[in-house]
Amino acid sequence: MSLVMEPTFQHILRVLNTNINGRERVYIALTSIRGVGRRFADLICKKAEVDRTKRAGELTQDEVDKLVAIIQNPTQFKIPSWFLNRQKDYKTGKNMQISSNTLDTVLRDDLERLKKIRCNRGLRHYMGHKVRGQHTKTTGRGRRAVGVTKKK
Repeated sequence: MSLVMEPTFQHILRVLNTNINGRERVYIALTSIRGVGRRFADLICKKAEVDRTKRAGELTQDEVDKLVAIIQNPTQFKIPSWFLNRQKDYKTGKNMQISSNTLDTVLRDDLERLKKIRCNRGLRHYMGHKVRGQHTKTTGRGRRAVGVTKKK
C-alpha cells in the first residue's frame, strides 16, 4: 500500500450486507462475505478482470457491481457447478452459490428438514450430540465439571 492514499479510497465497503475492510487485498477482503472462500474469491476476481493485488478500498463502483453480480449468479459467468457451495438443492434441484444472509436460512431449513424426517443426523442435532461419528465417551461433554475428585 502506498504512503499517499487516493481521495477515492474507502476504508470500509458495504457489499452483500457485509462490511469489507478496504485495506486488505481484494481477494482476501471478499472472504469476509459468508459463503465466499479464498479459491472462490480468487476465481471471482479473475472473471471480473479485477487486479488481485489491488486493495479493496481502491475498487470503483463498477468493479464492485461486477463482483457482486458474479457472486450472485456464478453459472452465468461460466463458473463450473462443482465449484459452487450448494449442488443439487433439495427443493429446486439446481446448482447455486449461497452467500451472506441466505446461507443462514438455508442451513436452518436443512436442519429442520432432518429433524422433521427423524433421521439419525437430525436427532443428533436435536439432542446436541456429535453428528459426524466422533468419539463421545470422554470429549464433547459441554460445560459440565471435568475430571475425577480424589478421596481423602
